[in-house]
Amino acid sequence: MYYAYVGCRTTARRYAHGKGISVYAIDDQGSWKLEDITRTLDNPAWLVFDRNKAHLYAVHGDAHEVSAFKVLADGKLEYLNTVDAQGKNPVYAVPSFNNRFLFVATLQGGAVASLPIRGDGSLGEAVQVEHFEGPGEGGVSHAHACVLDRTGNFLLVPTQARGVGYDRVWVLKVDQETGRLTRISFTEARKYDEPRHLVFSRDNRHVYLVNEKTSTLRVFDFDDQKGILTPKQVVPTLQDTYVGPNMASAIVLSGDGSHVYVSNRIKEGIPPEGEGYAGTFRGQESVAIYAIDPQTGMLKDPEWVNCGGFTPRFMTLCPDGNLLVANMDSDTLKFFAPAGNGLEATGQTVQTESPCTVVFR
Repeated sequence: MYYAYVGCRTTARRYAHGKGISVYAIDDQGSWKLEDITRTLDNPAWLVFDRNKAHLYAVHGDAHEVSAFKVLADGKLEYLNTVDAQGKNPVYAVPSFNNRFLFVATLQGGAVASLPIRGDGSLGEAVQVEHFEGPGEGGVSHAHACVLDRTGNFLLVPTQARGVGYDRVWVLKVDQETGRLTRISFTEARKYDEPRHLVFSRDNRHVYLVNEKTSTLRVFDFDDQKGILTPKQVVPTLQDTYVGPNMASAIVLSGDGSHVYVSNRIKEGIPPEGEGYAGTFRGQESVAIYAIDPQTGMLKDPEWVNCGGFTPRFMTLCPDGNLLVANMDSDTLKFFAPAGNGLEATGQTVQTESPCTVVFR
């Protein structure tokens, strides 16, 4: 048996109705059973474990806080503390490889904060806050993620311009002893791309970046000695026959490193009367699958599968290698197994309210 922890949106502003961090026990047959809901501050929308999976951290979307929890023997959570993320709307967090710091990206804050992880798993106040400026006075580049490379020495931060900043990916050098971050390089995205999330290839030589607003994927070569990104390919996340609205969202590398999965959705939080606006508010609601050329790292042979719900905001791999898709606006988790060059729905559905993220232990 193992456990899954589901983060969610909880506020009326997001048209959400989650209640907190849901804890599920998963048996040997893959059946999910709700064991507990840990009520905490609003919108525990992104969850991440420390490297030992002894402690869980939740960022509170639309606010300014990050909360720490101890994972108990029965899988339930014990609250430890809450600290300031040093910026509005924290959206992503990742622990350093030595488990001494938690790096947190804030979207409207346009920054990454380095928070110490104390011996008991609680969080300390930031030792550094790296702000990403815009082209004009008072400008800010909106940090949508902070992802460590496979050496743990570089932190990549995709930022969105949103009219006042830069569409870029910034590369920061990580000092794991002090938690300090030093800018090494950056690469420009196309205007209006609005980079969102990224993943590294298994050999650390390539980076796959999903661009939210233009529904594209950009492929880079990555020099993990110098911290330099070199762009080499752009592909759409949609078929050329799809002409409706869309925003790309999550990106996942397959378990064997041979494919990249990307979800397509439209703006989250469909209001109750949303059914009458389906043509305006719904995206393609799909997962795009690209094969990776093992020689060049470039993407090829795209396929698409319906995500089985609305607003596939988040995806991750399950311990069994299947892909989990969190459909936030239909309150469901859906599961897909690799099948040839694509994915096939397993038929399993877990009902859970306004899911935004899932982690396993």
